[in-house]
Amino acid sequence: MKGPLFYSKILLFGEYGIIRDSKGLSIPYNFYNGALKKNENPSAEALASNASLKRFADYLEKLENEKTNLVSFDLPSLKNDIDTGMYFDSSIPQGYGVGSSGALVAAIYDKYALNKITVLENLTREKLLELKNIFSQMESFFHGKSSGLDPLNSYLSIPILINSKDHIEATGIPTQSFDGKAAVFLLDSGIIGETAPMINIFMENLKDKGFRAMLKNQFVKYTDACVENFLGGDMKSLFSNTKKLSRVVLNHFKPMIPEQFHEIWQKGIETNDYYLKLCGSGGGGYILGFTEDLERAKASLKDYKLEVVYQF
Repeated sequence: MKGPLFYSKILLFGEYGIIRDSKGLSIPYNFYNGALKKNENPSAEALASNASLKRFADYLEKLENEKTNLVSFDLPSLKNDIDTGMYFDSSIPQGYGVGSSGALVAAIYDKYALNKITVLENLTREKLLELKNIFSQMESFFHGKSSGLDPLNSYLSIPILINSKDHIEATGIPTQSFDGKAAVFLLDSGIIGETAPMINIFMENLKDKGFRAMLKNQFVKYTDACVENFLGGDMKSLFSNTKKLSRVVLNHFKPMIPEQFHEIWQKGIETNDYYLKLCGSGGGGYILGFTEDLERAKASLKDYKLEVVYQF
């Protein structure tokens, strides 16, 4: 048995902001993927994944019983497949902010949800919101609180524009240009990030009036501008607003940035060689970078591993 592939995702803009109704832009990242599989001689990783799927299936059964009108699964088939060794075979790094649990949720929904909404039908705003809500409840098993966007992106494999909590839509993004000098890249922090503790720090900070004002007047403002600039192809404004966003994150989201990257973050802002921002909840995993000149950024970050996501 081998199921279809589900890809990782990158939230280009909107981390933390979407909790406070900022815009967001999420794109599939096909470099990593995962699929449901069975194997005669499972590895230690496959056995661990199988055990995790057992717990997830119990959670889905409880979810179905508690929220009867949300989603129904073919639980006998799911449990039988798990009992006969099914696991999630994934190249998506966990704790890196690229949606490892999102791809798993998408794969389970795709194979076992009854009356599922499919990619082939007309995806109205209502259907997208319904999917997002289902995925949010499913993925909460892994993170405690999930927006549902990661699985949505993985399931549909198309860029998603978040206008607000209740207004999401499929969108097109400017075409890649592989000889373009500008790029979005990933920087490997070498540390595994934990989503839940980072979200808890953020929620705690929200109790502070000054932090809430900064979010609204700076963080959300620059995030929204970046999304509009990127989709509109206004690259000059995009880099200007990304620089402002990078500075706000360094000043107000320090706990989410691994300590050894504080200086590198600042260096990018000072030299304009690149601008860094959080990829997902932070705390480790990948850091997202934007540069107007990829070669210059590579030279400036020569001690680090850069993975180009998108060139333009």
